[in-house]
Amino acid sequence: MRAALFVTCVNDALYPRTGIAVVRLLERLGVAVDFPAAQSCCGQPQYNSGYRRESEPLLRRTAEAFAGYPYVVTPSGSCAAMVRCHYPRIGRAAEREGRGPGLSALAEELVPRVYELTEFLVDVLGVTDVGAYFPHTVTYHPSCHGLRGLGLGERPRRLLSAVRGLDLVELPGAQECCGFGGTFAVKNPDVSAAMGTDKAASAVGTGAEVLCGADNSCLAHLDGILRRRGADTRTLHLAEILASTEEEPLT
Repeated sequence: MRAALFVTCVNDALYPRTGIAVVRLLERLGVAVDFPAAQSCCGQPQYNSGYRRESEPLLRRTAEAFAGYPYVVTPSGSCAAMVRCHYPRIGRAAEREGRGPGLSALAEELVPRVYELTEFLVDVLGVTDVGAYFPHTVTYHPSCHGLRGLGLGERPRRLLSAVRGLDLVELPGAQECCGFGGTFAVKNPDVSAAMGTDKAASAVGTGAEVLCGADNSCLAHLDGILRRRGADTRTLHLAEILASTEEEPLT
């Protein structure tokens, strides 16, 4: 089986360890992973800021970069939701405005091939025990795009529950937004910080060593708050935990 890694801007620029972890994990499970160098931003910042037309070239670039791959896997529910939920809308709007059906066709062809990482593991590979080892106490924050946009449900928790040595503890108010929301945090910084402070307090209250999530953008927001509070809780992407083994432990 061959898949393409859609690493996303945030991971590429700030969290390369997450991309590396995805490759290690998938290759351990027998998946050949390619990294199309032509990939770039999916266009979500532009689209969420009201610049729909400016996101069209990025839709086209993304579709062309991943053309021909049966599976496109991303460690980001946010960017997966952008492609799956909003690319078809962008394409249809472009067609209504007289720019032809080409963009819509590209979007519709790409959408069914794009999977958030936990979806790919559970639904395509059919695994929950990926052979991971991580002897730490972990609590899980389900980011909004994955929870509500993609409907990831219990997939991330099922994967974490199967990790040897991992003690998974419940996060109070887990389904509440952390307050990041991409451009929301820029436009509404006080509200965003207040929501993040509540989420961080809930994480610290569990006593967990690690606050885990499937979107590094949300984890970056929460990590900043935790550091300012002087908390010992660290943030970590789910992929890095799943890539950790007894032979090659996460450091």
